[in-house]
Amino acid sequence: MPGADTPTRDSLSGRLLRPDVSRLSPAYFAMVMATGIVSLAADQIGLRGVAVALFAVAGIAYVVLWGLTLMRLLRHRARLLADMFDHLRGPGFFTMVAASSVLGSEFVLLADRPAAAFVLWGVAAFLWFGLTYTIFTALTIKQVKPPLDQGISGAWLLAVVATQSIAVLSTLLAVQLPQPYRLDLNFLALSMWLWGGMLYIWLMSLIFYRYAFFRFSPGDLSPPYWINMGAMAISTLAGALLIRNSQDAPFLHSIVPFMKGFTVFYWATGTWWIPMLLILGVWRHVYMRFPLRYDPLYWGAVFPLGMYAVSTHQMALALEFHFLDPLTRTFSVIALIVWTVAFLAYLVNLLRPQGAA
Repeated sequence: MPGADTPTRDSLSGRLLRPDVSRLSPAYFAMVMATGIVSLAADQIGLRGVAVALFAVAGIAYVVLWGLTLMRLLRHRARLLADMFDHLRGPGFFTMVAASSVLGSEFVLLADRPAAAFVLWGVAAFLWFGLTYTIFTALTIKQVKPPLDQGISGAWLLAVVATQSIAVLSTLLAVQLPQPYRLDLNFLALSMWLWGGMLYIWLMSLIFYRYAFFRFSPGDLSPPYWINMGAMAISTLAGALLIRNSQDAPFLHSIVPFMKGFTVFYWATGTWWIPMLLILGVWRHVYMRFPLRYDPLYWGAVFPLGMYAVSTHQMALALEFHFLDPLTRTFSVIALIVWTVAFLAYLVNLLRPQGAA
């Protein structure tokens, strides 16, 4: 019938020009996190062109998401604040911190633009401080709280990822600075690395308790549970970079054995999670037949795969574990494939008549 496809085109153009930002997921910045780290994973296996292209995608997504977030703040402030103070959705805001840090790391490693990276470091540090004390204070003092099995998920570990992302970017920027600023940034990175590890222990204890002692349905196994592994992977990366910076800071040099031990500890913990998460994924989608469809939270599952590839590579360099090189290449390729699938699913969802804004 003539013109039958016009409403679809009008609907699509309307959603692109006037997006419904009221429903924007606070965790959507995980798209930037995933794209940025997969870009670095591609670069370390020699795919420079792919890395640069993904860097551009991450930068565009970062700018667009900030624009949509500011629109949501202006038009739907009450809903945004409700998300921020919600036990399940609130931790998603920490993706803004990690996205800023990952993009800053790309500016250092791919573009050699430390000035831009310093700006993003400042944005990340400001967001980390504001979100950490706002969200955790609000969740502490609110009067009506959900039970543990309904109020915690792997998304809470995004607070760990945000903390460690600042440690990572600080180590990369420290190399760009003269003394004594190099010493200051390395100390900040060490402090954030240690705090991120302690926070993981606190949160993972609650998450594992929820795993083992409460009823678990397929719907409960949301994609952010992959952050169980991703938080350990980025902790490994921060530790490896601190080890490589140890010649620039006497206090780091004196604790190199400690940093090496904890870096391997983080890597081993993250590695343990991979088979467990795969088994649970098969149980969810194959055995229990839970539908597999696009969800912005799936970017939180792409990021850990790319981070595992990058962190394994950096740990192998720092500790001379060259026998891990095949693992690095394998997970870099896997991360690229999974990112491509997630991005295609995002485009298909965007083009659907009822696709999310």
